[in-house]
Amino acid sequence: MRRRDSRRLAYTGLYCVILLLAARHVAAAPPPSFQEMEESLTCQCGCGLTVHSCNHLQCPSAVPLRDEIRAQMETGKDKAAILAYFSDKYGEKILSAPSASGFNVLAWVTPFVLVAIGAAVVGFTVMRWSRRRRVRVPTPSPGHSTALSPYEKVFERELERFDS
Repeated sequence: MRRRDSRRLAYTGLYCVILLLAARHVAAAPPPSFQEMEESLTCQCGCGLTVHSCNHLQCPSAVPLRDEIRAQMETGKDKAAILAYFSDKYGEKILSAPSASGFNVLAWVTPFVLVAIGAAVVGFTVMRWSRRRRVRVPTPSPGHSTALSPYEKVFERELERFDS
C-alpha cells in the first residue's frame, strides 16, 4: 500500500514539474512580428485582402492601420491584446480569421462537417453501386451435371497439372 502511495506522489510531483516548465515556455512566447500582425487584420478599403496583402498604392485604410499596428507593438502588447484592441475599435470584421468563440465556432466547424457528410454520401453511393453490379453465377443443382466445353476441359487439365 505504501509503495503505491509513494509512486502516486512521485507521479504527481513529476506532473507539477512538467506543468511548470510548460507554463514558463508558454509565458516566454516571442512577440509577434509586424507581418504576422498585418496578416491577422483585414484591410477596410473593400479589397478583401489582409493589410499585408493590400496592393492599393496609398490605401486609405492599410496605411493608417500599419501605423496603428506599429504603435500597438511599441507598447509591448502580445498578439492577442493587439487583436483585441483592433476588434474593439473596428469590430470583429477587421479580423482576417473569425475568433473561435460563440457563433463563430460555426464558421470553423461547418467545413469539416460538410466534408464528413460528403464522404458519407459518396461511401454510401459506392456501396449501393457495388452491390447492384455483382453478377450472380447460377449454381448447378446437385442432380444436374453440366458438360464442359473444350476450353473448360483444357483449363481443368492445366489446373490439375499446376496443382501437382
